[in-house]
Amino acid sequence: MTDFLKLRKSAPDGFFAAEAAGLRWLAEPGVVSVVEVLEHGPDFLRLRRLEETGPDAEAAAAFGRDLARLHDAGAPGFGWSPAPQAFFGPLDNPFEVRAEPVGDFSGYWVEQRLRPLVTAIAGDLKGEDRAMVASAIDAIASGAFAGICGEGEEAPARVHGDLWAGNLMWTPTGVSLIDPAAHGGHRLEDLALLALFGTPFLEEIFSGYEPTHPMPAGWREDLPAHSFFALLAHIRLFGRGFLGRTVSAARSIISRAAQLDR
Repeated sequence: MTDFLKLRKSAPDGFFAAEAAGLRWLAEPGVVSVVEVLEHGPDFLRLRRLEETGPDAEAAAAFGRDLARLHDAGAPGFGWSPAPQAFFGPLDNPFEVRAEPVGDFSGYWVEQRLRPLVTAIAGDLKGEDRAMVASAIDAIASGAFAGICGEGEEAPARVHGDLWAGNLMWTPTGVSLIDPAAHGGHRLEDLALLALFGTPFLEEIFSGYEPTHPMPAGWREDLPAHSFFALLAHIRLFGRGFLGRTVSAARSIISRAAQLDR
């Protein structure tokens, strides 16, 4: 078989169109391998089938270089989506996110991503946990994470948007991207998700990325602010089992923002 069919009869309106548009947008600069879209409809997405192999260090480093080039290809704005609608989450339970391009990362991240999720999971956030999450969001809203390590402000990057290890396909010719939530965002969104749940040869990916797009020392300390949306989304999608890790990330965000403010 030369194709792979994703099928869901009750998919939200626009879901497969958004994924198809995201894959094509990520492939457009020609700097990273992306699974090819063959056809899509309201309840299906047909893709070119990829041959899967195991991860290896050389492919990981090459992917890091390619990912930096993809991010540097840019986007029209923070929150911009290549389709009229944008989604996040697994095939069986995605939810829609706002796709309104703006010029600043902090406003996009807080108003379009974080605060809507806190509202959606209000029943799971109580007392001190709710206060800690709210304080972390206020720290992000202050602009502490608009750049990297407090240096300048990042321009909108072309990001995959859901770049956990399961959305990297290791093939005989290197890493290919699948299952995006593509949008204009901060480059650390992708790097934070690679780190959040563990990715094979993560250090090699980062070692390929940094020479291609140099990063300031200590940039990894910013990552919790950029994986915070994914953690809140996991509470929405999978329940309170992710609450402890989310609150721990909130503490790290507050501490890091205070450090950057000094």
